[in-house]
Amino acid sequence: MNNRIDAWQLQGHTALITGASKGIGYATARELAGLGADLLLVARDEDYLEQVRTELADDFPEIDVLAFGADLTEAEERLAVFDWIADLGAPLSLLVNNAGGNQPKATLDYSVDEVLGILGQNLLSAFEMCRLAHPQLVQHANAAIVNVGSVSGITHVRTGSPYGMSKAALHQLTRNLAAEWAMDGIRVNAVAPWYIRTQRSEPALADVDYLDEVLDHTPLRRIGEPEEVAAAIAFLCLPAASYITGQVLAVDGGFLNDGF
Repeated sequence: MNNRIDAWQLQGHTALITGASKGIGYATARELAGLGADLLLVARDEDYLEQVRTELADDFPEIDVLAFGADLTEAEERLAVFDWIADLGAPLSLLVNNAGGNQPKATLDYSVDEVLGILGQNLLSAFEMCRLAHPQLVQHANAAIVNVGSVSGITHVRTGSPYGMSKAALHQLTRNLAAEWAMDGIRVNAVAPWYIRTQRSEPALADVDYLDEVLDHTPLRRIGEPEEVAAAIAFLCLPAASYITGQVLAVDGGFLNDGF
């Protein structure tokens, strides 16, 4: 096969995707499968995840699609994921840290436990998943990590300060690991979405006035789709992106460039 074609394919790769059953995680699984990567899917709802696994296996019969139910905020469950991978003998080469959550409210209304919970979901679990994946990623010639950040880690949006804190720190983790692990042959990048049409965003976007306000600050004048974020994630995983590391790629319809 032509080397340039190879650069835009993921045959021979195995991708671990967290939060893989819905939204951006599910779209990413489909995108990477379409490029030829075998899939290791992780999400909390084991029954629903199995439905997703079956669907993807049927749609992409030429690849392996495996799934493991786990709450990645729990240390023992993170270790269980990597015990499972070790038992499979899967040559892990790609990690997409997508799992996360939020409880939007005013800063003064959070309890300490709520803040710690958001940091655990969005930051500490990804930090530990990166560290646990390192021994496997370092064995692959074209390994990559993509963290799913947010524009809220770059500028103020109405997500609540702990969420913004967690995503800003995730972006900085991306930069630090990119520099530290470059010598190990592991590229580390992130994407920073604005509003994307998912189950999590639907309640806010159902408010017509709020939706109009969002669109007024989005130069492309529309809400993004999970597949559009997945395409950016997939690009950062590809050999074609082999000289890109330490970057936070906004997938935001121009939101961060908006002015007045």
